[in-house]
Amino acid sequence: MSKKFRFSGAGVLVAGLLFSASVYAQENPRTSEGRPDFSGIWQAHSGPEFDLEPHGYRKDAPPGKGIVEGGRIPYQEWALEERNRRFEQRSTEDPRLHCFTLGTPRAIYYPEPFQIFQDNDALTLLFQFSHRARTIHTNGSVHPEGGIGFWFGDSRAQWKGDVLEVSVTDFNDQTWLDRAGNFHSESLQVIERWELIDSNTIRYHATLEDSQVYTQPWSLSVLLHRHREPGFQIIENTCYTLGFDEYYPVPK
Repeated sequence: MSKKFRFSGAGVLVAGLLFSASVYAQENPRTSEGRPDFSGIWQAHSGPEFDLEPHGYRKDAPPGKGIVEGGRIPYQEWALEERNRRFEQRSTEDPRLHCFTLGTPRAIYYPEPFQIFQDNDALTLLFQFSHRARTIHTNGSVHPEGGIGFWFGDSRAQWKGDVLEVSVTDFNDQTWLDRAGNFHSESLQVIERWELIDSNTIRYHATLEDSQVYTQPWSLSVLLHRHREPGFQIIENTCYTLGFDEYYPVPK
């Protein structure tokens, strides 16, 4: 085989790869302004809602490898003890069982679909669970002053190329991060990164910082998949709660 032929073959290969990459990029949906378009109905399928950390099978959860980068959440000593206490009481204390808002980031990887509506100023996320809505402002506005304590936090975003980076602050401390009792305080700050890796998949990455609970910031990452079934839609789920007597049993 001649050097000329080998060179020509390499050139064809490189050109083919560049063409494939160009077609791949063009396939991702975009808005009329040229921004990535996240509109659609999405859902995580990897099971992190049961426990963000690696875990084996237990009667109320399938096994899972977790989605925490590095494996473990870096709790302060007192906070780890509190997480373990919540784990033991998870069958009654999980706010999900009371139909409370799931919060950020838990609502993103909860195993029910949510829908994104996108315009020039914001992304509106409508969650099937408990039929709650969250707004991510993309119009260059800043966080309001004060300490309202939102269930989803206050979300202000900016575009960094094709990645939407969202700063989320001003939380209350009433939400859990999963069914295993992982938690945060009202000092939580979250940086989210939303990225379309193809037309039907979002890579969602979140870094959580909370000096009252964790020893250092930590991150999680999960893929969100577009629902493409014909006629698929969000169905209002007002949530099922345990009866009053199950939460507060009357002594026999």
